[in-house]
Amino acid sequence: MCGRYSLTATPEDVRALFGYIDHPNFPARYNIAPTQPIATVLQSHGKRRFQLIRWGLIPSWVKDPASFTLLINARSETAAAKPSFRTAMKHHRCLIPASGFYEWRRTPEGKQPFYIKPADGGVMAFAGLWETWSDPDGGDMDSGAMLTTQSNRMMSEIHHRMPVILKPESYETWLDTGNVPVRDVKQLMLPIEDDYLTAVPVSSRVNKVSNDDAELQIPVPLDAGEAPAVTKKKKAPEKAAAGGGGQLDLF
Repeated sequence: MCGRYSLTATPEDVRALFGYIDHPNFPARYNIAPTQPIATVLQSHGKRRFQLIRWGLIPSWVKDPASFTLLINARSETAAAKPSFRTAMKHHRCLIPASGFYEWRRTPEGKQPFYIKPADGGVMAFAGLWETWSDPDGGDMDSGAMLTTQSNRMMSEIHHRMPVILKPESYETWLDTGNVPVRDVKQLMLPIEDDYLTAVPVSSRVNKVSNDDAELQIPVPLDAGEAPAVTKKKKAPEKAAAGGGGQLDLF
C-alpha cells in the first residue's frame, strides 16, 4: 500500500525527466495524501502531457461519487481483471512523479513511519491509472490510483506491499496504450531492485495531513528494541474516503 508520498523536485527537474510539453509550476509537497490533487504524466496524441488528477480513482461507470469509496491503490496482479481498473489498464495508464513515499511498520509500540526514496536521490515514477468521471450536468473529474506490487527484500522489512516503480526506459511502453496492450506491460509491474531504495525512520508528524514541511523527512531515532533503520545503497486493499471536488490546484 502507498498512502502518502512527496514531490519536492523543482518543476524544471521533473519536466526534464518526463519530457512533457507543458510548463507547469508547482511547489514542493512533503506529505501528499489521498483526495488531494497529484501530478501525473500521460500520453495524448503521441505527446506527453502534464495533468493534475485527484488521488482516489472513480471509475467512469459510477453513478454517485459521493457514495463511492475512492480507490487510492490498485493491485498490479489483479488490476486488469477488476471492473474498477480494467478500462484504465487498457486505455488510461499514467506516470506519477515522486521524490519519495512513506510507509508504516507495525511494532509492539505502534506504527513507525519510514521515508523511502531512491538511494541515489532524484525523482522516480510510480505506475498509475486514471479515469474521467462525467456528471449529468456535463462536468468532468479526473481521478487516479497507484499500482502496487509485492515488496522487494528491502521493503519487506517495513511492509509487504510497495508502489510499482518504473525506470525511464519503460516510460514510453507504459504510456503507449494505443499500441501496447496490457499483456505486454505485465513484466513492468514487478518489485524494483533491492538496492534501488533507501529508508529511514521519521517522525509521526507525517500522520497528520496538515503537516507538510521538510522536517517530515528528517531521520529520527528508533524506539529501544526496534530494528535498525533500513538503509541500503547501490554498489557499496487500499482505500480512502471521498473528498471534495472542483478545480484542482497544487497550491
